Amino acid sequence: MRKTMLTSTVAALAFMAGGQAAMALEEITVAYFMEWPMPFEYAKANGTYDTEMGVKVNWRAFDTGTAMSAAMASGDVQIAVSQGVPPFVVATSAGQDLQTIAVAVSYSENDNCVVRSDLEITKDNAKEIEGKKVAVPLGTAAHYGFLRQMDHFGIDLAKLQIVDMAPPDGAAAIAQGAVDMACGYGGGLNRMKEHGNVLLTGAEKEALGILVFDVISAPAAFVAENPDLAAKFMKVTEDANAMWNEGSKQAEMIEVIAKDAGMDVETAKKDISTFVFPSVDVQLSEKWLGGGAQTFMKGVSQVFLDAGSIPAARDTYDAAVSTAPLEAVKGM
Repeated sequence: MRKTMLTSTVAALAFMAGGQAAMALEEITVAYFMEWPMPFEYAKANGTYDTEMGVKVNWRAFDTGTAMSAAMASGDVQIAVSQGVPPFVVATSAGQDLQTIAVAVSYSENDNCVVRSDLEITKDNAKEIEGKKVAVPLGTAAHYGFLRQMDHFGIDLAKLQIVDMAPPDGAAAIAQGAVDMACGYGGGLNRMKEHGNVLLTGAEKEALGILVFDVISAPAAFVAENPDLAAKFMKVTEDANAMWNEGSKQAEMIEVIAKDAGMDVETAKKDISTFVFPSVDVQLSEKWLGGGAQTFMKGVSQVFLDAGSIPAARDTYDAAVSTAPLEAVKGM
C-alpha cells in the first residue's frame, strides 16, 4: 500500500504544522485545482476576492489535496478550495491543525477508478483486478474511494501493485498501458475514461455509502486570527455559488470558469453539471457541518487506519470543523 510513503508524508505534515509562521495580512495565497470548474472561479477571474477582501489574493494550482495540506503546513497557503476530505483527514490525523470552514462541492460521478478497456473487467468480474498494477493518488478522495470499492468487491490489497500517481500522471499511465487501473478526478479522470471503464457509477457508490465531497479548509490559526478575512472569503465564494445555482447567468459564468480552469467550455459544462454546491443554510445543517461531516471524517480515518495508511486517528473530528466563517456570512 506504499504505507511507508504515506506515513512519511503524514509525519512531515505534522512537523511543518508545528513550525508554521505568522503570515502577513497584506496578501494571502489560496490553493485550487485546475480542470475542476467551480463558480468561485468567476469571482477569481473578475478580481472580486481582492476587491471585497481588501488584500491581494494569490492563486496557486495543485494536483492533489495532500500537496495542499503540505503547503498550508509550511505557511505557503492560507486557504484551500475544494480539498478532498481524505487528504484533509490524513493531515489532521497527523496532528496538523487544519479546519474545514465550508463544503466546497458534493460530487460522485467526478471521482472514480477506471479499468483498461482491453482487460474487460467490470463489476461482475472485479476480482480479476487482483494481480494488476493500479495508479492511485495516495491520501486523496480517490484513494478513499478506491479502498472502499476494493473492500466492496472483496479484493485483497496485498495482491495489487499500487503506485502513487497524481490523476494527470495516472491518466497518462493508463493510456500508455503502464497500469491496469487508475483512480482520479477532474480532467485526469476524463482522460482515464478514454481508455477504460468505471467499476461502479456515482449512484452505485453512493448506495454503498461512498460519499464524495470536498471542503474549503484553512489552518486553524488563520481562521482564529483573521475571522473577518475568512468570512469575507466565504461571502464572495457563496455569492458566486448562489449566482450559479440561480441559473440565469450560467451561460456567462461558464465561459469565464472554463477559461480559468484551463478547459474547453463543453467539457467544463459536462463536469460542472455533476457538481452540487450546497447553500450556506444547507452546509450548516446536520447533514453537513452540523455533525454529518465530522462523523464522515471519523469513518474515513477508520478506513485509512484499517488499511495501514495512517498510523493513528483522532477520537473525534469536531475540532477540525469551524462554522464561524459561514455563520458570519449569514449576517453580511
